[in-house]
Amino acid sequence: MRKSFKFKLFQNKKKASQLNDELWQFHLIYNHSLALIKRHYKLFGKNPSKNDLQKHLKKLMDLGLRPEWKALGYSQGIQQVTDRIYLSYSAFFGWCKKGKSKGERKSPPKFRPFRKYKSFTLKQAGWKLDEKNGKILIGKIWYRYNKSRNIEGIPKTITIKRDNVGEWFIAISCDLGEDFIPEKIASTTGKSAGFDFGLKTFLTSSDGKEHDSNEYLKTHLRELKRKSRNFSKKLGGSKNKIKARKSLARLHRKIANKRKDTHFKLALDLVENYDYLFFEDLNLQGMKKLWGRKVSDYGFSDFLRILEHKACEHGKLLHKIDRFFPSSKLCSCCGNLKDDLSLKDRIYECQCGHKTDRDLNAAINIFREGASSLGLDGVIRDTRLVSVA
Repeated sequence: MRKSFKFKLFQNKKKASQLNDELWQFHLIYNHSLALIKRHYKLFGKNPSKNDLQKHLKKLMDLGLRPEWKALGYSQGIQQVTDRIYLSYSAFFGWCKKGKSKGERKSPPKFRPFRKYKSFTLKQAGWKLDEKNGKILIGKIWYRYNKSRNIEGIPKTITIKRDNVGEWFIAISCDLGEDFIPEKIASTTGKSAGFDFGLKTFLTSSDGKEHDSNEYLKTHLRELKRKSRNFSKKLGGSKNKIKARKSLARLHRKIANKRKDTHFKLALDLVENYDYLFFEDLNLQGMKKLWGRKVSDYGFSDFLRILEHKACEHGKLLHKIDRFFPSSKLCSCCGNLKDDLSLKDRIYECQCGHKTDRDLNAAINIFREGASSLGLDGVIRDTRLVSVA
């Protein structure tokens, strides 16, 4: 089991320049390696093996053709660049084999300009952690980091990342071991619930509770437009253009951090109050095409990823039901399927006389389907409120 810890690096202009220079070299290695792969495929009709590519890069450095790469001193970091490329190819080919209509779209690796190449990873060598003093050695330079919490487990790899504002962060990946027992395991509550995502209410649970999420992008939209116009008016390559770009990036980061904070707080509240959490496996890419900015502003996929992490950390279970299950159209009272239900119908009315909120009806159905798919119906109890008839 692995867990990552992210911290902000403190650096002056000299240290930031050093990190930028190293990232520039990794960016060159990435583009050079990708060009070699594409050229090899054009000549021989297949990609070279990762091992052959790594040997070629090493030969370039040993012959003195790329002394700046050898001067980095990060042999495993260079290997990790090729790992990224082949992982990206593997994900793309896997998506093609499954069928392009299934799963989230994956693209093959592309050439990247320096502004879009933002991180490099070091494995066992090239760095040293001094957790007691809140310092980390990267290459030959010590950096202080904002030690906001203690690190758990054994540090294995670090990733040095630059954000769009130009500030630097480190992500330390730690091995917790197979026998690791989380300290945050929450006591069992005996409660379980299904949850339905909605455009009117962010989350509705099968016990009648509603959880709203502020539309942070919509709240800051006027300021975002003003900064975007200001950025577009600046002369390309000028210092004012750089300042305007950083100002715009800070606002985007502020919006993202607010949304993430809300997601973490809600996820923690859910795992502390429920033992089993059931969700629908939504086609979020399709939803974005229909409803656009609002779906992106809510950040459903980011919230689910955070909730999965918190559920694992607290010893709770999150289960997703099939996306084609008609949770909204199925009556939670008699089981009748209402095919003519449209999105504008906010109240579900069934021919059996059952009348309830549309999202609550869907949440109850998700709960029952999730419990049934795990074989737990009758074992866990339904905590929903009695809907209004």
